[in-house]
Amino acid sequence: MMHWNSKKLVPYALITPYFLLYLLFSLFPILFSLTLSFTSWDGITTKTFVGFKNYIQIFTKDPLFYKSILNTMLIIVITIPLEIVFGLLLAVFLKDFFGKSRSVFQLINFFPYITTPVAIGIIFQIMFDWKTGTVNLIVEKLGGHAVNWLGTATPARIVVIIIAAWVSYGYKMVLFLSGLSTIPEELYESAKIDGAKWIHSFFYITLPMLKPIMIFVVITSIINGFKLFDEPQLLFQTASQPIGGPDHAAMTVVIRYYEVAFQNFQFGYGSAIAYSLFIIIAIFSFLSLKVMNRGEEA
Repeated sequence: MMHWNSKKLVPYALITPYFLLYLLFSLFPILFSLTLSFTSWDGITTKTFVGFKNYIQIFTKDPLFYKSILNTMLIIVITIPLEIVFGLLLAVFLKDFFGKSRSVFQLINFFPYITTPVAIGIIFQIMFDWKTGTVNLIVEKLGGHAVNWLGTATPARIVVIIIAAWVSYGYKMVLFLSGLSTIPEELYESAKIDGAKWIHSFFYITLPMLKPIMIFVVITSIINGFKLFDEPQLLFQTASQPIGGPDHAAMTVVIRYYEVAFQNFQFGYGSAIAYSLFIIIAIFSFLSLKVMNRGEEA
């Protein structure tokens, strides 16, 4: 009887370390930061409970928070359609015209996604340098004037949008390729026999069949867009710019959180920003899901 009980306990003993690590490194930080968001704490002195004061200040007295939200939403609204269009067209192009030899092109287009953000920040800083950058050299060769890309607000936003779209379109391409592999070839062959052209198959077979992948891509792109931090932070940090770039034009919500929590040491207020961001992401993800599933629910 004793031997049987020991065998029954073995699975629980094997999964216990996972749950202990989860409690220690995932659940505890989540709950700790949530309680921290209701306090005022600089990391050294005693925490002071302030209730909802941090949240009220964020939504009523923090113009930089609203600016970071608008910057982030602007980047998301422009980059997500770009990433989806380029990723989808590239995936369809590779599947239809390159067949089994597409692996090399897949790898080349996936490189930006796996490149370290530090390298990306340095490369784009060199490319968009006002005086010696490659982009301005091309602009001047074409008869234009050099642009201070990293020193003025609107061009700085454009550079961040280019980086964000360039980094992620390869990842979208891989997701769409996986979705394309699940579409039965018989559908395309039947359409071809009925006289459908490639463009008709794309709109009436490929796009409808890719709807589940499209929903996943849009939702995860929104979440990742609101989490954007590495590229703009490194780009303007190495360019000796103020945090968030000129006039805070490239300050995302996470950069605002980083500034408050780890530069101003306002950990309570920073935690409140983090949870405010969580609420915003949840709302946008829910609305996006409702809109994209509207046809099926009706």
